[in-house]
Amino acid sequence: MHKPIHSKEVTKAALQKLQDRGVTIEDIAEIVFEMQFPYHNELEMDDCIESVKKVLLKREIQHAILVGVELDQLAEKRMLSEPLQSIVETDEGLFGVDETIALGAALGYGSIAVTTFGHLDKNKIGIIHDLDTKRGKGIHTFLDDIVASIAANASSRIAHSLRDKEENITSEEKKQFEDEELIG
Repeated sequence: MHKPIHSKEVTKAALQKLQDRGVTIEDIAEIVFEMQFPYHNELEMDDCIESVKKVLLKREIQHAILVGVELDQLAEKRMLSEPLQSIVETDEGLFGVDETIALGAALGYGSIAVTTFGHLDKNKIGIIHDLDTKRGKGIHTFLDDIVASIAANASSRIAHSLRDKEENITSEEKKQFEDEELIG
């Protein structure tokens, strides 16, 4: 029986996959900034970087990165069976599994993340566009959508945290709300 893999190892592996594919936290943060700045003109890039980092700590996101990049790499090596090889290699328009994985990873961050993901999937902003149009080497059928999901999730985090800030709700007060079991 295999011992569970420690979260730290999964986190490192997922971050390494992004780095190996040429995707940086700053690339994703630039998308987040573009998505959220119109709603909060005091937003700073550091806020966006921090939000992306927090999203990348979520296991569901890490798992999506690991699965998606692995499938992209197998397609590059022509190791998928047909017809899946051709479908992934060409990023077939009716193939929605890549979006399904990415959307699933966005569901934990609420409707803002879901609608933002849809916007990013359609409009291909920043590095998402570069990955989708295959600038450079590689197949990124899954990765472009996963990056869109990470950016959408980080945008949603910022939107919600800005509301908390507007209402002057501290993390201590949020914890107190949980402890008081206001819903019950």
